Amino acid sequence: MTRRSRGARLAVLAFAQIVAWGVLYYAVLVAAPGIADDTGWDAGAVFIAITSGLLTSAVCAIPVGRWLDRHPRRIMSIGAVVATVALLAAAASPTIWVFVAAWIVCGAGQSAVLYQAAFTVITHRYRSERRGPLTLVTLAGGLASTIFAPLTGWLVLELGWRTAFIVLATILIVTALPAYAFTVESRWAHIDARAAGNGEARRVLLSARFWIVTGSFALMSFSLYAVTLSAVPFSVEKGLDLQAAAWVLGLIGAGQVLGRLLYLMIPHIRAPWIAPASVGALGAAALTAYGFAAGAAGIFVAGIVAGAIRGALTLVQASAVADRWGADSYGRLNGALAAPVTALTALAPGLAALIAGVVGSYQSMAFTMAGVCALGGALAVRR
Repeated sequence: MTRRSRGARLAVLAFAQIVAWGVLYYAVLVAAPGIADDTGWDAGAVFIAITSGLLTSAVCAIPVGRWLDRHPRRIMSIGAVVATVALLAAAASPTIWVFVAAWIVCGAGQSAVLYQAAFTVITHRYRSERRGPLTLVTLAGGLASTIFAPLTGWLVLELGWRTAFIVLATILIVTALPAYAFTVESRWAHIDARAAGNGEARRVLLSARFWIVTGSFALMSFSLYAVTLSAVPFSVEKGLDLQAAAWVLGLIGAGQVLGRLLYLMIPHIRAPWIAPASVGALGAAALTAYGFAAGAAGIFVAGIVAGAIRGALTLVQASAVADRWGADSYGRLNGALAAPVTALTALAPGLAALIAGVVGSYQSMAFTMAGVCALGGALAVRR
């Protein structure tokens, strides 16, 4: 494959990530209040459906990762079709239970088309040169909310949420399916069927080191997402009005982009544990500062910093498996690592509210999560 061809394929994959994240993640979050208002379904039940889809994605990440090591084009193409069909089923749902079932199926499709699948393709395709492409794809994914949140809001307002879902499903199938079918490799030249499921991968999965590293990323991700996704109630608790609180959430998203750019600029360090340990320590400091922040300006700045750490963590996690155990069984190992991380991330907003209730405030919850983030970083030391 020529450098020009590789660049074109990477651009297509990045564009497909914008569409996939926009349609399968951000769109339903924007549409959820409208869905509840139109149908009379309980708003909490709608969000439970969305969370169920994310949890399904976490469970499916393990087998999907293994299949991506063997048949990347086939798996990502099937994932696009499954997600599209599920979105259409959700649009036609007569009851909340059908909507929940549709979103559970959508979660299976998500596992084959969102970041973890794209990371597997990039790691196998670029191997030791993966840092730049990984950063580009996550930067593109960061644009998904910027594009699809207002687009979805307009579609729901003008057409209703059911028709909006049909339009979004059409966008997904006509962009993502050709992107995967024509630009993703059918197999990897450096891997045969036996190597993709060899004893080395099983040995890693049975090692204490693998699960300690997994626990480290799970704790750091959960703590950072629990605090940053609670930006609105946290900011209101601090005295900001709803509009200013919404700006905090938006600036956290902008901070993610900054963190990913900074990750690309930092020289690669040979010892793989240094990056996650540093993220844990910096994340703990950022969450502590966020908890102490007062006034709109202080909360804005603290939110951007916390978002930057969260953005950098995405890329540190993306390289964790290849940095330690090589790229040959990346899909299988990364799927196992990503499963608990994805599950805890899906549960983070609800658990954050529960923790805030137990400890007395969202500020105290932020301090608690700072300790959790520091623990996650400590687990990564020498691992």
